[in-house]
Amino acid sequence: MTKDVVAIAPHTPVAEAASGMMKARVGSALVMQGAMLMGIVTERDVLRAAASGSDLRTSPVSEWMTKDAETAGPDLDSEEAARIMLSRGFRHLPVTDGGRVTGIVSLRDVLSARIRRSRG
Repeated sequence: MTKDVVAIAPHTPVAEAASGMMKARVGSALVMQGAMLMGIVTERDVLRAAASGSDLRTSPVSEWMTKDAETAGPDLDSEEAARIMLSRGFRHLPVTDGGRVTGIVSLRDVLSARIRRSRG
């Protein structure tokens, strides 16, 4: 799990979200309203927005994000996280504990964990 997440507000323009994701070198941003998780915006969402012809400087992420993103608890093991992501066709899984966002798991995180286990 990565504890440092890119968090943005629903009204954030897609271009600004994409810029923040690039600076942080991540493929997703959590869309937050205060402490509440509203959704997730990913590289794929940015591509969909760009392909639509929308002005990414003014189009808010709320129009492109996945609402009600599936989440995992902090005790979910990497194998189960991989199964969830692969079976549902996404690459990022927010982690919550008691309704509070504590991080995010990506397929990259799962692969890294698997490689570390195979070396140990």
